Amino acid sequence: MLAAMMTAVWRGREEITTVPITYPLHFGTLAMALALTPVLLLRAKGVRLHRFLGYVWIAAMVTTAIDSFFIRDLNDGGFSLIHLLSILTIVVSWRIVSAARRGDHAAHRKHVHGIIIGALLVAGTFTFMFGRLFDVWLNLGG
Repeated sequence: MLAAMMTAVWRGREEITTVPITYPLHFGTLAMALALTPVLLLRAKGVRLHRFLGYVWIAAMVTTAIDSFFIRDLNDGGFSLIHLLSILTIVVSWRIVSAARRGDHAAHRKHVHGIIIGALLVAGTFTFMFGRLFDVWLNLGG
């Protein structure tokens, strides 16, 4: 997903200055979350580095979700179904932190896996379809 996103941004680099600032912010926070995901999943859990990077990851996810409310190119400027995933991301992000602080590792893991599938994979896949910006950029000169 990160490679596809970076390819789209690279192909659309000449147009990136013409889009609202919400887009580059969205791309940056999303890239951070995508890059940190395998690190957090594959490295030791519960250690100081995991907690620190986990908070960075949560901040990136929540910022991406909030920023999405300002990206409304579909539905004549209205909200779309993908915005429901943004609301869910904010709620689940709180649950991830809450479960970790309670020491409920099973709930923490379940919520993390859910948000990765729902917010990063499912919502991420939709950003490459239906003539949306990444779809357009991926098809530039390629």
